[in-house]
Amino acid sequence: MSRKKVTIRDIARESGVSIATVSRYINKVSYTSPETEKKIQKVLDRFDYTPNAIARGLAKQKSHTIAFITPDITNPFFPELVKSIENEARKMNYSLLLINTNEQDLHTIDFWNNFKSRYIDGFILAESELNHDIRGYLNEINIPFVGIDRAVFSEKYHSVTVNNLEGALMAANHLVEIGCKKIAHISGPQTLYPAIERMNGYKKVMEHVNSTAIIYEGKFTLESGAEQTEKLLQDHPDIDGVFYANDLMAIGSLKAFKKHHIDIPNDVAILGFDGIQLTEIVYPEISTIKQPVDKIGEIATNHLIALIENHDQPIKETVLLDVELVKRKSTNKH
Repeated sequence: MSRKKVTIRDIARESGVSIATVSRYINKVSYTSPETEKKIQKVLDRFDYTPNAIARGLAKQKSHTIAFITPDITNPFFPELVKSIENEARKMNYSLLLINTNEQDLHTIDFWNNFKSRYIDGFILAESELNHDIRGYLNEINIPFVGIDRAVFSEKYHSVTVNNLEGALMAANHLVEIGCKKIAHISGPQTLYPAIERMNGYKKVMEHVNSTAIIYEGKFTLESGAEQTEKLLQDHPDIDGVFYANDLMAIGSLKAFKKHHIDIPNDVAILGFDGIQLTEIVYPEISTIKQPVDKIGEIATNHLIALIENHDQPIKETVLLDVELVKRKSTNKH
């Protein structure tokens, strides 16, 4: 009997037990006597039988698959996170499904019903705030999830995030320390909690140095970085420092500064937030508040799988990680 042709029916016949008994043993869904287990395992070993992972998942309504959901996989920060999450998931025999979807779909029941039908055991969510009704529905159908980065709410629930307020304080204070007198902030969308925290950190520093806060709301995209910088330069041509709420907007700003023949950092010093690798490739290299991407992915994945498997150890609702100021050419004034 070749390995390809071996079925659960063959295993049952060779073991002298029912198909249902073999299924129970393979899927570990109910008690099987030690004697019966030995008989079944002996036949499984003899034929080098490997259970179909999908079939096992359907039997248990589990698939050993987790998902990473984001509405913006084009942001380089998220592929770096995916790599970390996938590496950690693999260590625990879980596979990762990447779901790139639009914001509107995440707020519909149909999306989550379809998600549930795939027998995905849980998910990590980035860059979206689920509304109260959707979160209630997810609790109802018992799909565990962990929020990271911009999918962190002001209210408590399972999440892994960084100290956005402290990072913003570090960023704004750095611009003050290098001699900037008129500092602006291009914020992220004010519907997102981390964006609000980053803006609040900037405002605190401006209050401390008795300087007027200058804030323009961006969308965490390259395009909005360029657009909001253009508006900023029209309204405040004497600006000499800008803190961007993420690195993509800081990179996008370079186009606007070049158009107006503004030298970075001698005319205007700029600084971003995230720590993506692109900040090291552009010219000038951009100073940034670096998030511990690998740590975020590792902790979020472990946290999620613990929720899925209902481990006995207590699971902390929110994990808060430190950030780091990385100084580069864009804030290195002569």
